[in-house]
Amino acid sequence: MSGLSINAITKRFGDFAAVDDVTLAVPHGSFVCLLGPSGCGKTTLLRMIAGLEEPSAGAIVLDGDDITTLPTHKRNLGMVFQSLALFPHLTVGDNIAYALRIRGASKQDQRKRVEELLSMIHLSGFADRPVTKLSGGQRQRVAIARALALSPKLFLLDEPLSALDAKLREAMQVELRQLQQRLGITTIVVTHDQREAMTMADLVVVMGKGKILQAAAPIEIYRKPADAFVADFIGITNLLPVEKDGAGRSTVLGAAVPELACPSGMTKATISIRPEDVRLTAPGKGMLDGTVTFVRDLGGTIETFVEAAGTTITAVATPRERPDVQVGQKVGVLLPAESCVVVKS
Repeated sequence: MSGLSINAITKRFGDFAAVDDVTLAVPHGSFVCLLGPSGCGKTTLLRMIAGLEEPSAGAIVLDGDDITTLPTHKRNLGMVFQSLALFPHLTVGDNIAYALRIRGASKQDQRKRVEELLSMIHLSGFADRPVTKLSGGQRQRVAIARALALSPKLFLLDEPLSALDAKLREAMQVELRQLQQRLGITTIVVTHDQREAMTMADLVVVMGKGKILQAAAPIEIYRKPADAFVADFIGITNLLPVEKDGAGRSTVLGAAVPELACPSGMTKATISIRPEDVRLTAPGKGMLDGTVTFVRDLGGTIETFVEAAGTTITAVATPRERPDVQVGQKVGVLLPAESCVVVKS
């Protein structure tokens, strides 16, 4: 099957383009996260895929069929809203079976499908329980099961885990990804949580101001960001200026980095280097000399903040690699050229 194709989709509200000429190919069976800050257009794009918003221009094609103007109920998709939108007056089983009942499925078929889905989401035996008696994570699972009841071609979720506490949210991320892998259903999730996107997605689509800034596998987004915005939005990074000196060498904060090259024709650029790639050493033995301004021990990692050449640089190490430094101490800072990525500002 061909999957989902979004071709030059635009959505305007008056003079404002919420989604601006977006083109994206979503392979069949893949898990895609639309990621970006509030107002970047990700939810509007999802709503157009769902048929809840009409595009101002462009086309949406699902498995070879143009669904751009097709009503939502004919698109064969399942959707989980941020609010979950469960029926509070119905039991768990009745919530899950609702779409089946509307489609005229027999009571026997409804019961069988409900039992299958409850087993799949690890809530066997909950069919007769009121949804008001469920925990947040259980309600989340019921909303997912209800959306999957009709075996949709496409599964859409709009920030489905945002209301959960941090520990439960991370557990649900893993459960949702494992469920999607078992079913092989094409899934698109809207989120502003980069950790969530990195955990679940085959393809991360970073959006900003209505446009796609980069669409790639999570590790490529992290290691080879397209620009400074993507680098800063995905995880933590150090964005530092790189310039050419009089001898044509690349310098970072005045320190020469011979192996690092500015893009052709540029005399100034920006590099992104992740904190785990920054190394601290004795003063005078690094590229830069700096002063430790703060040390944050997070248990699994230790973050060290160093002020060098008027700029704060963050270094991250594991407890075993913990640098023996204190606030106020002078240190050397190493920025390995192979870990520096030149990005557009």
